[in-house]
Amino acid sequence: MIASIQGSLASTHRDYVVIVTGGIGYKVFVPHSTQERLDADDVFLHTTMVVREDSLALYGFVTDEERELFEILLTISGVGPKMALAILSTLTLDNLRNAVVGERAEILTRVPGIGKKSAQKILIELKDKLKFGLDTAPVVAFDDVNSDVLDALVALGYSIVEAQTAIQSLPKDAPSNVEDRVRLALQYFA
Repeated sequence: MIASIQGSLASTHRDYVVIVTGGIGYKVFVPHSTQERLDADDVFLHTTMVVREDSLALYGFVTDEERELFEILLTISGVGPKMALAILSTLTLDNLRNAVVGERAEILTRVPGIGKKSAQKILIELKDKLKFGLDTAPVVAFDDVNSDVLDALVALGYSIVEAQTAIQSLPKDAPSNVEDRVRLALQYFA
């Protein structure tokens, strides 16, 4: 197995990057959040290799924790590498932990390809398997108001991850109405 890769970034594509090391270019599938954090000159990724009957694929992550979560997601029935990558591309680690702790399936339904039943099944299985960090996860109140704020920010063109990060940055004494919370969340991007 290939546990990590270090080299220079040759090119980026929709779902993967090509990293050149030792004169060889490696195709490494990465979440969108990882692509945004890569430096062209020196790239280091924690990797996991997925071996299938008809393919060998390398998946890379900036942190070891992301890689571990990816591997945990692969153990859930019905979740393959593409679905696990979509989950990590759409949700931050904290958002996924919050969804599991708060049993909020609607957060997972924001991932393309995951419906309500699949989201509930994933949450149930994750609660048993995702032991690390659940006790220390910062549970952000993701109620209907925050859900409406998230929808408004996404409608304005921000990604789900950006919107969730802005909501998490809101002060604890922030107003409880949607308009004021959206206004404060937009200040996060300024």
